[in-house]
Amino acid sequence: MTPITAEPTRSRNLQFFTRSALWKAWPFLPVVRRRPGCSEELGVLFDSLNAGGPAGYGCTVFLSNMFLLPPQLEEFLSLAKEVYDTPEEMLDAGWRVD
Repeated sequence: MTPITAEPTRSRNLQFFTRSALWKAWPFLPVVRRRPGCSEELGVLFDSLNAGGPAGYGCTVFLSNMFLLPPQLEEFLSLAKEVYDTPEEMLDAGWRVD
């Protein structure tokens, strides 16, 4: 069995970050950040533009459990979030497809 290398894993995550058609729970994509010595962090990406919401959230991780999202858009958009300029920056910050 061939071990999984970092490059295919990176490419896979970037593919999911940038192609919302692959998201099984569209318009959301659950993501996770695991860092040594820290508790697991949960978040979601939101395809706001294609879901009829406002633009500007393409590289934003909303810090919430996928199953605890607020029902109203305004409430959702007011969640704590981390905003990045590119999908690569999200990946470099430790976020991965969950």
